[in-house]
Amino acid sequence: METTVKLYTLTYRDVKTYWIAGLFVVGNILLPQLCHLIPQGGMIWLPIYFFTLIAAYKYGWKAGLLTAILSPVVNSALFGMPLPAVLPAILLKSVLLALSAGYIAHHFKKVSILLLLATVLAYQVIGTAGEWLMTGSFYAAIQDFRIGIPGMLVQIIGGYGVIKYLLAK
Repeated sequence: METTVKLYTLTYRDVKTYWIAGLFVVGNILLPQLCHLIPQGGMIWLPIYFFTLIAAYKYGWKAGLLTAILSPVVNSALFGMPLPAVLPAILLKSVLLALSAGYIAHHFKKVSILLLLATVLAYQVIGTAGEWLMTGSFYAAIQDFRIGIPGMLVQIIGGYGVIKYLLAK
């Protein structure tokens, strides 16, 4: 399941970059609110990363990076989630996601389940190592792999669907 889609590389001089990032930040605010209605929904579904993946893959790492940084910071400021204590680890993974998604999309110039799997594994594996270094707790660092697999699958399969079908142009 591989397809070529129109991918963009927006710049910080382009107003469209800020509009796109703003829309995806709103998505990254609303989706976690829905997921937090389920006990441990944020930890299981990892919703804070979903629109960051799409923004960076479809519109480039710069739009993705804005989304990656603003989404957790705004969510934490408005709703207290993610908790300030875990915000650095969330920001690390979010930034890694934006950079890996932007790089993979730019390099391969197509979208596939396999490429999105590589993107998600890249940010999760490197981010887990970084979180372990930051917290000193391996158990806490592997939380996404312990209970967040459904969220990673949604990022891969849902991200593929959104990029291929909803944002095809």
